[in-house]
Amino acid sequence: MSGVKKLRTDLNRSTNVVYQAHHVSRTKRGQIVGTRGGFRGCTIWLTGLSGAGKTTISFALEEFLVSHAIPCYSLDGDNIRQGLNKNLGFSAVDREENIRRIAEVARLFADAGLVCVTSFISPFSKDREEARKIHASAGLPFFEVFIHASLEVCESRDVKGLYKKARAGEIKGFTGIDSDYERPDAPDLVLKTGELSENECLHQVLELLREQNIVPSEIMEGVNELFVTENKLNLAVADAKTLPTISITKLDLQWVQVLSEGWASPLKGFMREREFLQVLHFGNLLDGGAINMSVPIVLPVSGEVKQKLDGCAAVALEFQGSRVAILRNPEFYQHRKEERCARQWGTTCPQHPYIKMVMEGGNWLVGGDLEVLERIKWNDGLDQYRLTPQELKQKFKDIKAGLKNSEFLNRKTTVTIRRHTMASNVHAEFEFISGTKMRNMARSGENPPDGFMAPKAWKVLVEYYTSLQKDK
Repeated sequence: MSGVKKLRTDLNRSTNVVYQAHHVSRTKRGQIVGTRGGFRGCTIWLTGLSGAGKTTISFALEEFLVSHAIPCYSLDGDNIRQGLNKNLGFSAVDREENIRRIAEVARLFADAGLVCVTSFISPFSKDREEARKIHASAGLPFFEVFIHASLEVCESRDVKGLYKKARAGEIKGFTGIDSDYERPDAPDLVLKTGELSENECLHQVLELLREQNIVPSEIMEGVNELFVTENKLNLAVADAKTLPTISITKLDLQWVQVLSEGWASPLKGFMREREFLQVLHFGNLLDGGAINMSVPIVLPVSGEVKQKLDGCAAVALEFQGSRVAILRNPEFYQHRKEERCARQWGTTCPQHPYIKMVMEGGNWLVGGDLEVLERIKWNDGLDQYRLTPQELKQKFKDIKAGLKNSEFLNRKTTVTIRRHTMASNVHAEFEFISGTKMRNMARSGENPPDGFMAPKAWKVLVEYYTSLQKDK
């Protein structure tokens, strides 16, 4: 490192230059950068010793934000020195210029509407303060995050082997060994990476960004369950008994279960007209950012029900004589049946069983905020296996499943467990049953593992494949 050519500091500075204002405002940029409306440009400056975890947190944050439709780019110290700053060494002068250049580049990224994350040791307080001033002069948010890990922790990690070389005298001027690191006096956030996990650190950074209105609250909400809390249950049950009712079908009750357990987050109930049209036309919920949702979750009702209940502040949903939920602030709107079928299935053919059901359903839809009084159970022997997203998340923690953060259960409506990511000590708990294996088991009369299929359904399958063998 010491052999790198020293930066010339006697170069003539640029003169006769005038700043040219952009024709595109930040507000306008915020409307088209990413799929979530609003200008979010800012810089998150990660500083700390080598090996403290700056790059790990930076890339995790970048991955999380981009996966939630928020444009983000991470500027990493090692990567920058392979291009833009490859002519700089590690003297005090070169380090100052390194940080100055990065601060200017980060400002441009932030001005373009991106969340820019920088991961640089940036050991000197004066240089970091200059980076903050560069952003302040441009009216851009700047957050200094101290990645705090002791020298002992960083040296024990020594992923790149640099501490070992510095101790051996092969690297001169190495921060923490023979060059000082000036800790931030008043950082916006301190992450003690020697004590916290990667996910815990990520959550704290996201919480900071939420508080500063950089990221919307909904990306932090996770799974949105719609059950009435225990302390309010008696009141809700009493309220439901006084409300007018809508009788629902078994299919409607299944959707109540999907909604109540949080599988369709961020929906707070059956879709209102705005949500219904967004899903039909765009295959997404668009308020607060694009969230994949291609299937309308709606509650059809007849014209008579609409006429009777339109204007009510709340109604109870009743299944087979039992009130299972309350629908608050109901909104009645026209059930565009042909459009729904054409957009969802590409046909309006009445022979299609689901299309037939839609066409025979009510001419009106009602949406609203759902309060579910109790967990939906089917008493078919499988209720114990129907875990909610929150329960699955806890289950994965209990068995120490090694799922990456991006694969974990959040706002997705489906769950994918990649077997190769599971910790080796839990592999034995998973059994793969292919279609071929299932058919062979049915033909031989062998019972599958508990929870694979409802016993009645398995009996039908066994009888079917047994009959095929008899026909032969």
